[in-house]
Amino acid sequence: MTNDLQFDLLVVGGGINGAGIARDAAGRGLRVLLCEKDDLAGHTSSASTKLIHGGLRYLEYYEFGLVRKALKEREVLLRAAPHIIWPLRFVMPHVPHLRPAWMIRLGLFLYDHLSKRELLPGSTGVNLKNSQLGAPLQSSMHKGFVYSDAWVDDARLVVLNAMDAQERGACILTRTKLQSAHREAGVWQATLLKDQQTEIKVTARAIVNAAGPWASELLHQHLHQTARNEVRLVKGSHIVVKKMFEHDHAYIFQNPDKRIIFAIPYEHEFTLIGTTDLEYKGDAGAVNISTDEVSYLCESANRYFKQSIKSADVVWTYSGVRPLLEQEDADNPSAVTRDYHLELDTDQDQAPILSVFGGKITTFRCLAEEAVNMLTGPLGIMKGPWTAPASLPGGDIPNADFNGFLRHIEAQFSWLPSSIVYRYARNYGTRALTLLADCHSLQDLGEQLMPGLYEAEVRYLVEHEWARSTDDILWRRTKLGLHATTAGTDALEQLVMRLLAALPRRIVAF
Repeated sequence: MTNDLQFDLLVVGGGINGAGIARDAAGRGLRVLLCEKDDLAGHTSSASTKLIHGGLRYLEYYEFGLVRKALKEREVLLRAAPHIIWPLRFVMPHVPHLRPAWMIRLGLFLYDHLSKRELLPGSTGVNLKNSQLGAPLQSSMHKGFVYSDAWVDDARLVVLNAMDAQERGACILTRTKLQSAHREAGVWQATLLKDQQTEIKVTARAIVNAAGPWASELLHQHLHQTARNEVRLVKGSHIVVKKMFEHDHAYIFQNPDKRIIFAIPYEHEFTLIGTTDLEYKGDAGAVNISTDEVSYLCESANRYFKQSIKSADVVWTYSGVRPLLEQEDADNPSAVTRDYHLELDTDQDQAPILSVFGGKITTFRCLAEEAVNMLTGPLGIMKGPWTAPASLPGGDIPNADFNGFLRHIEAQFSWLPSSIVYRYARNYGTRALTLLADCHSLQDLGEQLMPGLYEAEVRYLVEHEWARSTDDILWRRTKLGLHATTAGTDALEQLVMRLLAALPRRIVAF
């Protein structure tokens, strides 16, 4: 392994912000290395409520600038990745003693008009007594409101940004931890540890600290730097239960504690319910839902749905830690801003370090653009912003018309079961053609490891998407873990091991 690997930018952290920054910087011609200590989207960025949204509730905290920015990005992202991001209508039942109807109408009017809206319909009222949208709800729910936002496969969004970065020249190293770095002779000298055994020495003209929940720890313990800002950790948990309603809308429910939860159609057969907002002081890498959180989410849903749920009905849970910007005047975790702050330290013209504090998945692209813009002077970047009109891998679908693309791929691969061709189209977009290259029958997909998962897809994920474990495949690259059996998981693990053994053994490829 060479000891002289030179980069313009070392990005630490393979969540959505790190992957987005690596993509933007690589597209501007920088020599970029991204290192992530675990899997891409291994933590916070795969544990969101999976929405691309303006944040309707942020209007109550007068965060009009954040909502406007997020609404603008909603339109951009719907065009960039129509296979993994699509419109979703939300139903808000009206509970008079929680918020008056005029306040909700005013909020929805602002939500519809704070930013230009071309792809999504506006808000409207709904009589729940005469609509299928009211059928699953308690009989006391008479009227409500319907508005638009969008759904996203959050973990896949991270992977697509990393893929685009790599295709533009970046080097992506997963399972690679930054051990230490120091400034020397105008650059950063960094030591990385890959797979807990191989040391890699690199130099970089600048570092981006996009370590999310570990941003403060990285600065203090590994880079020996101080910062003007700190990360505040807020835990959010979700539960998944069997499908609670038949239509394709989601619900937003107001709770007596002034928090809101969502109930969202999930993976065809399930309903996703979340999230909680709790101060978190533990290990960000070992976060789990508590029994109290499960009870809270069940009780919140039971206030609205006729069908009652309890902890025994929960088929899956996930939790994440949001790395929010610490604010002295925000005692309530729900009131902490979801906006981001970028802190650039050039330390008297020495090699710069840029740290990312806070943020939300919807605004990752403009965060990345702003971050690279801040490095323009120190790194002499000549090319300007470029990502707003650009598609993500698989998203180059004509006119962002997913349904038209689906019809096309169904006709081209008529031998594929409809459920599989739909999932391939949703997961991979036009990259499904790479997965299916040289396949003309089900036999060409290889061994079926569990219902719907064939060897060809696993090979694609290992070779093109950095999948290295069963969890990478079953819970982040796909959600097939909801249907997995022990035997199928064991077979998948054996296949992944064989495929990894066949990969080139070079640690870094240029």
